Amino acid sequence: MIHRQGIPAFKNPFDGDGWPWTGYMAPCLAVTPTAISGMIRTVVGLFRGASQTRTGVGSELTEINCLSTATRSMFRSYSQVVRRASLRRGMLSRHPPSRPASDFVRIVEVGPRDGLQNEQRPIAPAIKAELINKLARAGMRNIEVGSFVSPKWVPQMAGTSEVLSLIEPVANASYSVLVPNRKGLDDVLNLLSRSPSPPPITEIAVFTSATDAFSKANTNVTVAESLARLAPVVRAALDAGLRVRGYVSVIITCPYSGRVDPRRVREVARELLEMGCYEVSLGDTTGAGTPESVRAVLEEVTKDIGVGQLAGHFHDTNGTALANIKTALDFGLRSFDASVGGLGGCPYSPGATGNVATEDVVYALTGGDSYGDVGEPYSDTPVVQGPAWDVGPVSLPLLADTGSWISSVLKRETTSRAGKALLARKERERRLSESAQAKL
Repeated sequence: MIHRQGIPAFKNPFDGDGWPWTGYMAPCLAVTPTAISGMIRTVVGLFRGASQTRTGVGSELTEINCLSTATRSMFRSYSQVVRRASLRRGMLSRHPPSRPASDFVRIVEVGPRDGLQNEQRPIAPAIKAELINKLARAGMRNIEVGSFVSPKWVPQMAGTSEVLSLIEPVANASYSVLVPNRKGLDDVLNLLSRSPSPPPITEIAVFTSATDAFSKANTNVTVAESLARLAPVVRAALDAGLRVRGYVSVIITCPYSGRVDPRRVREVARELLEMGCYEVSLGDTTGAGTPESVRAVLEEVTKDIGVGQLAGHFHDTNGTALANIKTALDFGLRSFDASVGGLGGCPYSPGATGNVATEDVVYALTGGDSYGDVGEPYSDTPVVQGPAWDVGPVSLPLLADTGSWISSVLKRETTSRAGKALLARKERERRLSESAQAKL
């Protein structure tokens, strides 16, 4: 097993928890990881070699046993000191990195909330509800349906309560809402408690950012103040039986302060998880991310957090969203946000375009299945297929229809390339069918 710095990860043979020595000790001590690795190799090698030696001479055997006992004791004590120092300085992960083996990829549909919040024209609650219902019928099983924010700040999110009353719940679907503060949560809880037929809300999402500049532009508070304000909200939501998901905005660049230090992203994500969020979505809000910059952030964040607790949220401003998702998939992430038709943008990130289109993500993960069998085989040897990803019961044709429909409502074309291609092929097939019928 290779440690992320390229040093062989060495397990402490005397520590019952099996913590990796290399990389966790180095930040706590004024020595390099290489020096630590070398020291441990030497001492453990000496111990193991001595333990396996059997000379049959009583005095030599006694000396070996003493060496074994002393070495074991030294490692136990040293391990305790290092781990206590690490915990005090926040160096040891409470969520050791783990790479999920599953090929299931969860797609969280954020179009009804993140996709519509930047629209200039008002959208009727009935239209929003129809979008949600179409998405559910298309097989989307995780849908963020709106937010309980002040209409003064985000006018398009007005009427979320009415939208919820018009939703037609689908079995096994999870519906969530964004909540910025305690007032927003209270509105959700009041709606759930007073309604004879409560809306199907099982989850809320809370959000903060990786920079003070963006946080102040978005919520008028610093990141630290934002986290302090969110902690009681998360506790109250969990006490009410709701799941909580967290967002961290501007993980790559901030429109107000420039390039973001990945260590800030790691710290904020860790805080959200420690509050009780089951997952943290890392948002490339400006869409400036590249595979290299995304990998750099993930390398840093997973020093404290397992990949199973992270999601990716990539805007497609520069056309790199799918490449960034591929990078995150290779790194081990299995949860991604997407917006049907590529809807979106951010009111507080000038110039940022929409989220990556849900249709494009689904096609990138499963589109190879639509090719059919090989038309002209090269030989009798079967064609080697690539990895097959499972995105659940999602229908790409229905998604494309939904993206086209909501785009036409907004008086524009869908920005989904996969959606456009699928609709063009559907139209071509329709014309060919009509032409064939006319010849009969």
